[in-house]
Amino acid sequence: MKTAVVTDSTSYIPPDLREKLNIHMIPLSVNFGNETYEEETELTVDEFFEMVKTKELPTTSQPSVGRFVELFEKLSKDYDAVISIHLSSGISGTFQGAGTAGSMVEGIKVYPFDSEISCMMQGFYVIEAAKLAQQGKSPEEILERLNEMKQSLRAYFLVDDLSHLQRGGRLSGAQAMIGSLLQVKPILHFVDTFIVPFEKIRTKKRAKNRIVELLENDAKSGDSYQAVIIHANREEEALEWKAELEEKFPNVEFMLSYFGPVIATHLGEGALGLGWVKK
Repeated sequence: MKTAVVTDSTSYIPPDLREKLNIHMIPLSVNFGNETYEEETELTVDEFFEMVKTKELPTTSQPSVGRFVELFEKLSKDYDAVISIHLSSGISGTFQGAGTAGSMVEGIKVYPFDSEISCMMQGFYVIEAAKLAQQGKSPEEILERLNEMKQSLRAYFLVDDLSHLQRGGRLSGAQAMIGSLLQVKPILHFVDTFIVPFEKIRTKKRAKNRIVELLENDAKSGDSYQAVIIHANREEEALEWKAELEEKFPNVEFMLSYFGPVIATHLGEGALGLGWVKK
């Protein structure tokens, strides 16, 4: 059985790696007024941060079901199955859209997978699935591995301004108001597909240190981990953090990634994240 791997643009996997691993990507979009741009294909993250300086913060939109149908029909000519891996169903309908489209296409079986997260942590699932697909593993074997990864996958992130999450409906108004009033830097994470506060901490430095403690709790087992530092237009800060962490955790392989236009719309400039999974 030949299996294709599909994801959406919010996994922010570099194009050269997508090409190498034969990963198919469907973009989400950001909407500045009446103008719509597909992230990764029509709008880079650098262009996005330039645009938000002079325009109102955009809204975001998921791919149409028709876009998925078109891709799945094309893949059906060469593949028997599709593993379609998407950002958390609690913050977007993209996963549901893939499932709906899969039921409409004949000649190929579509297996939608809810990453229950986003960005490069979602990308970790996609990369693993693509490698297994190239090895000829069945869809069931690939899904078994992805569900195994879910048991050890962790991700925490900080935002400079909670109002973007509140405005986009990704965090409750009461939680956003409390954070603004107390000037806290809440650590956020995903629980049951939704973004919720993990802990409320007064300063960014303390919040980052707390996230490092959480990594340490897992990494002290001696197991090998893959980790990623994710930033919203704060590359220098992210690189400094990466260097510190690499020195502290020799058994963890770190990489750098970013919050692209769609996710940065909801988190705002300055957001930072750290995620990891057992290899």
